[in-house]
Amino acid sequence: MTLTELRYIVAVARSHHFGRAAEACFVSQPTLSVGIKKLEDELGVALFERGNNEVTVTPIGARIVEQAAHILELSTELKMLAQQGKDALAGPLRLGVIYTIAPYLLPKLIPQLHVLAPQMPLLLEENFTAKLAEKLKRGELDAIIISLPFDEPGIETLMLYTEPFQVALPAGHAWGMKPAINADELMQENLLLLSSGHCFRDQVLKVCPALSRTAATPGSMQKTLESSSLETIRHMVASGAGITVMPCTAVPSGDSEQNLLVFRPFSDPAPSRPVALAWRKSFTRPEALKMLQKAVRLSDLPCVQKHLA
Repeated sequence: MTLTELRYIVAVARSHHFGRAAEACFVSQPTLSVGIKKLEDELGVALFERGNNEVTVTPIGARIVEQAAHILELSTELKMLAQQGKDALAGPLRLGVIYTIAPYLLPKLIPQLHVLAPQMPLLLEENFTAKLAEKLKRGELDAIIISLPFDEPGIETLMLYTEPFQVALPAGHAWGMKPAINADELMQENLLLLSSGHCFRDQVLKVCPALSRTAATPGSMQKTLESSSLETIRHMVASGAGITVMPCTAVPSGDSEQNLLVFRPFSDPAPSRPVALAWRKSFTRPEALKMLQKAVRLSDLPCVQKHLA
């Protein structure tokens, strides 16, 4: 039994005609007929009923043809996998990105990657760090972009860039006149936070450790005005509900809220987060990861400090 013979029977089943099937397979009709007869003899069943004007698939033939089509599909996938082995930039890359990075990095990253590796589309997933880590370890994702620290057995990491934080204020806020904000001053205001599970929330609380106690107090403003989205928090700040801390890539430019928000940097030493690429040590397409790193390096992210190594 050969893939060629399976291809013959699928072609006949689709066209119901030996001549047209032979043309579709780019062989002569006698060659196709001999191949099908050989397969029928091997299997010990008749796959087709030959009539004067049309060929009909037998009931057992229909089931065999269905499996043959599935086998041919799998063989095509195997060829694609082999091609990816020859060319690491051919075929999709399954990439996970945490919620507070994906909306701001991906619009800049994907155009660069499309130029550098047009045959390597990204299959993307946004999620929490813990869930992305589990999927990475199970082989459901090829790589993830997360914020350090990230220490998992069997996983390699590579720094992509360091991203400073900024303070988002409603327009007209008194701090809008300051050139920079001291982290200790955050305790004076209603600070809007991401909900639990986001690593960025933990990073913001580390900026001012006293906030951790306040955020855990029942009924506190920090507790009641949590959100699962940085974009939602940004809208709340624009409405005057409080202030927040945002990664610099999330700072909007030229949008409809430009006159409702003011952004200020932190005083030195300014808090920041390291953004990194993580992958399994056993991953077999290192060239794909290098191209992803290059695409990040070429992305228009003027507020971050990129790592070239």
